[in-house]
Amino acid sequence: MDVHRALSLLPFVVAAAASRFVAAGAEDEWSKATATFYGGGDASGTMGGACGYGNLYWSGYGTNTAALSSALFNDGRACGECYRVTCDHGASQWCLQGKSVTVTVTNLCPPNYELSGDDGGWCNPPRHHFDMAQPAWLQIAVYKAGIVPVLYQRTPCVKQGGVRFTMAGANNFELVLITNVAGSGSVKAVWVKGTNTDRMAMSRNWGVNWHSLAALVGQALTFGVTSTGGQTLVFPDVVPAWWKFGQTFTSSIQFSN
Repeated sequence: MDVHRALSLLPFVVAAAASRFVAAGAEDEWSKATATFYGGGDASGTMGGACGYGNLYWSGYGTNTAALSSALFNDGRACGECYRVTCDHGASQWCLQGKSVTVTVTNLCPPNYELSGDDGGWCNPPRHHFDMAQPAWLQIAVYKAGIVPVLYQRTPCVKQGGVRFTMAGANNFELVLITNVAGSGSVKAVWVKGTNTDRMAMSRNWGVNWHSLAALVGQALTFGVTSTGGQTLVFPDVVPAWWKFGQTFTSSIQFSN
């Protein structure tokens, strides 16, 4: 077969291999996992969660979300990351062939050590598992399957508007929820500076909640946020001096994709 003939057949070869969603030379772009679903048809059972996003409708994450097994969740450092997931129809009859969905990490799928990893303990270490919101699952697989093999890869998060900061805590304990993060989606480090205080590092409290023990009430607050993708953005006076606990402030700045 001559070179031109071989090149003309390449699209058909790739299409025939679509069950793997991996072209030759790109094997490292996709990883294997399994997936189940939870939360009901409207995903109302996915609200809250170990990342701290609360009401996922209100916070903009919607129903294309997933809880990750601890091997992927990484003690909350994966919160906000986006993954493209497709059912591996070469390994299951229950897949919707050629379909994929992008989900955001909003929760932890905890291990169940009373069950074996291949018989109900789907989220037990070291398994890579996605417990997807039901509406997301139904975009790639048939409901009655229950569990299917999938392929996944990290993908940039696309968001509308700027990064948001929600103030919680009390007195000298400030707990800041950082949401609507584009690009890598997850946050590596945060610092805060008040009108009358020096810049100080914040600590990850849980999920995407970062805390400070400084007395910041009554000060306008500037935040510096470093994403896990390595980009650092500064949000000058994004929280005004009149802020109260429970309020959310939206910036005009966003991470690049």
